[in-house]
Amino acid sequence: MNRLRTLATASRTDGEPPPPLPGFSASAFNPLVAAVAERCLTEGYGEPGEPRRTGLLLASAGGDRATASAIDTGAAGRRMPPLLFFQSNPNAVLGHIAARWNLTGPVVAISPPAAAAPGEVPSDALELAALLLADGDADQILVIAAEQAQQGQQAGQTEPAEQRERAEQGAVEAGEAVGTDHATAVLVTVA
Repeated sequence: MNRLRTLATASRTDGEPPPPLPGFSASAFNPLVAAVAERCLTEGYGEPGEPRRTGLLLASAGGDRATASAIDTGAAGRRMPPLLFFQSNPNAVLGHIAARWNLTGPVVAISPPAAAAPGEVPSDALELAALLLADGDADQILVIAAEQAQQGQQAGQTEPAEQRERAEQGAVEAGEAVGTDHATAVLVTVA
């Protein structure tokens, strides 16, 4: 397996809602992914410009829970906003990032078996990035790990500490996010 060299990193673990993202609604997941990608690409490239052979890889064990919940609600008889269908595809936000930054590499979304801890990227996502680079279709890969908080585990919620620890441990073992929404992006290339 090729070794990777990190060109830039960015994290968003503060729990603050990301800025709105035009074309996406009902969920902070896609704006979170776009915000951390923007930070990392700005650190690595400065500004959008000429086409770059950069691929995008999104890793999320839980995915966009808020959009899934909104679709479930819509399917239960309420009118569903048309944007929800578009944003239910995890590649939609990656397409937005690729268009904004003129990135021409492969676009991939995966669901690793366990959620990444805040500030980290799953090892299987980095292994896939190395494979994508070895394939030759990209010179760099932007790897993004993003997780939404579990419903009922938002910061500031009060419940007995022992009960919260058991719930969080069970969620971690099941590969689910707890606490606050978080995302980390790493721009990598072959070492």
